[in-house]
This record gives sequence, C-alpha cells and structure tokens, in this order.
Amino acid sequence: MPSLGADMESGTVAEWLVQPGDSIHKGDIIAVIDTDKALIEVESFHTGVVDDLLVGVGERVPVGTPLARISGTGAEAPTPARRPRPAPPESRAPAPEAPPAPARKGRPETAANAPEPGPAPPPVTSPIVRHLAEQRGLDLTAVHGTGPGGRVTRTDVEHAERRVKASPLARKLATELGVVLGDIQGTGITGAIRAADVRAAAREDGLQEAAGPAEAQPMPPAGEHAVRKPDGERRQDAMRQVIARVMAKSKREIPHYYLSTTVDLDAALTWLRERNRDLPVPQRTLPAALLLKAAACASKEVPELNGFWIDDAFVPGDGVHVGVAISLKAGGLIAPALHDVAERDLDDVMADLRDLVTRSRAGRLRGTEMTEATITVTNLGDLGVEAVHGIIYPPQVALVGFGKILDRPWAVDGLLGVRPVVTVTLAGDHRATDGFTGARFLAAVDRLLNHPEEL
Repeated sequence: MPSLGADMESGTVAEWLVQPGDSIHKGDIIAVIDTDKALIEVESFHTGVVDDLLVGVGERVPVGTPLARISGTGAEAPTPARRPRPAPPESRAPAPEAPPAPARKGRPETAANAPEPGPAPPPVTSPIVRHLAEQRGLDLTAVHGTGPGGRVTRTDVEHAERRVKASPLARKLATELGVVLGDIQGTGITGAIRAADVRAAAREDGLQEAAGPAEAQPMPPAGEHAVRKPDGERRQDAMRQVIARVMAKSKREIPHYYLSTTVDLDAALTWLRERNRDLPVPQRTLPAALLLKAAACASKEVPELNGFWIDDAFVPGDGVHVGVAISLKAGGLIAPALHDVAERDLDDVMADLRDLVTRSRAGRLRGTEMTEATITVTNLGDLGVEAVHGIIYPPQVALVGFGKILDRPWAVDGLLGVRPVVTVTLAGDHRATDGFTGARFLAAVDRLLNHPEEL
C-alpha cells in the first residue's frame, strides 16, 4: 500500500485493474486506492508478470502492506511462456490461440452459426483489457480491435471510452448493474450519460432491484436508521477526520511564522489582457495561472522554501512541484501537485490547472500527484477573501496564499491612483527558515508579477 500523502496511514483497495497472469510495465495503472480523501489511480513501479493479488477489493490495510506479487523483469514480461499460468482458472487453453483469426474474419458471414459469436471476445483480448472494458461499462464486441489478428488493445478500450460520454458515477453504476453504456441515450450536457440515465436503463432491463435496493429492503430499526449514513456522508466524515488530524499535528509540531505583502497587479493584468485578446475563450489564461507561475518561479529563486522537513533536517525538492489546494464539490479539500511549474510555459500551466481541477473533482487523480508536492498554493480570491493565512501541509515547509484582486488607492511615483492589487501571504516553518528568507520569497513574487514577461 503506497503512502499517498503525509496524512495517509492506511488505504482501501477500491478496484484492481490487473489479474494474475497479466504482463505489466512500469507506469501502468494497476489499481485504484481509496485514501478517505480521494480515489487515487496507482501506477506500477515495476515491469513483470502479476503472480498474485494479496489484498482483495474492499480490504483496508496499513501503508506498507504488500498488495500484489510481481515476478520477472522487463525482459521476461513479454515472453509468452508465462501466459498459460492463469489459463486453467478461466477455463482457457492455449489451443484456442489459432482459431481467433478465422473466427473473427468469418463472423459477419456466419453470424447465424450459433456457438461462435458467444465465446469470440475472450480469445481476442487479454484479461486486463477485458477487465478494463468491464470497469468502463463497455461491450467488447462493439470495440474495433487494432492489435495483431484484430485483438482489442488497452488503447482501443480507452478510445471507445472517450467516444462514450458519461459521468464517473454513471460509469460506476453501469458496472455494478451490468448495463452497457453504449446502449444508453444520455440526457446530460452535450449528450453525456448521467447516473439517472443508467438507472432508467437498468429498470427497463428488469434490473430494478439492483438499481434501487433501498426500495426492496425492509426499513431498518429506528436506532439503526439514525446511525447509518449514506456513502457520501461517511466519506465526508472520514475526510474531515483526516484533515483534522493532519492540521492539528501541523499546528502542534510546526512553529509557523506569517508574512504578507500587497502586490500591484496593474502591469500583470494589462499584459494578460493583451495576451488573451486574440485567443478564443477556452484558451485564455486566467490570473490564477499567472499567480501560480509567479509562486513557482519565486520558489526556484528561494529554494529554502521548496522542500521538506524530515528527520530534523531540510530536504530540498527535486523540482518545483506546486500543490494546488482544491475544494471538492462534496466538501473537503485536496492538494494534488502540478509538476515542474517553474519550467512550464504559461499556456501549459493553465491547461494543466484546468485538467487537475476537473480530475480532482471527478476522483481521477494519480498517485504521483498526491505525493510529490514541494510547496502548496491556495487561492481563495474567487470567494471574496482578501487574505489567506494557511496551515503548512507537512512535511512541506511553506504555504503561499493569494487573496482577491481588489481595486484600491495606490501611490505610484508620488501620484495617487486606483490600481488592482492582491494580498500575498506566506506561512513558513521556522525550523527550516526564518523571516528574512520568507521576505526574499515575497519580494521575488512582487518583482515577477510587476514584470510578467519574465513568466
């Protein structure tokens, strides 16, 4: 069980995306872990063959517990000699490898010859591809295979999934109820399939009891009814407990110091308006991305604030990976990382920020996004907050806060006028740095925002 953040002590295997016998490569997504704060997609750190899954779906285990056994190296992984191992449990023999090509070729002409169409999908896909298709509510017989001999590959499944527009909850319900998403007409925006559409399709297919178990079950006793909560509320309670535990530990153990400054944004916003003038609305850069990039570049200039306090010593980060505080629709907070922000083009930062917010609220984050932030930025300006004095997320040593951009009286070269300004705050760990270092950081942010072309 990987540690997906300093606040994680244990996790639950929400789903496996591999089965024993599957060949995997380093970087492949192999499981989804429930950390109480979010569902995180976990990548493999190794290349090889999955021998055994040691923890079942729904089991909660402490961080560090082995989840699966993988054998072989990069060289051994692709060898077909290991593939027959999982065949007996799935009632598959090596012999059917020969028939698939003719069976697939002749399928349009022999559709009436009864038994052939039924068993056709298993021979032309790997177990992991079949599993991925099931998790996404896709009918493999409707997916065009581009692999050797017409085999359906992981890429084919992902392309088919993108063609079917559906919400994450709708996909989950479709898997649970056995409904094929491709057969459903969506009623959401741009024709996207919603959870209500899946439930309606389940009722039409005679799956009413599965779609609404609460209606078929007797009412629980009054006492049990009072205690039992919906899954959403239980997740929210668990998230608040995690946040409470980590923030209490942070304030108890980290000696915080706070600094703030007010920055004139007239030059930055004028530059941004000129930059966005000829761009379509979806491609325009928002001030939030500019502030994020300024904080990242300042962190690169003042590296003493970009890293971690571990074992009574400061450990610098291997790059500027900015944790972005994102509020979730169901409540709670999460701070996944944008990697190497100081080195990225501003357009890329904006695109990555949009993507990160969308995936955070849809519960589709990666493990690396939850573990590698070197400094956190929070921006509450869109809610009207003028200044943010945050709490450091351990083991990081700094947190930057941006408030609302306000029009205020401002003196420039002895003349008073009205200028757009923003309050920038820094929470620093006094064990790692002091006020002088923090002041250098805020001065760098001020300079960068007054010379936005440097960003």
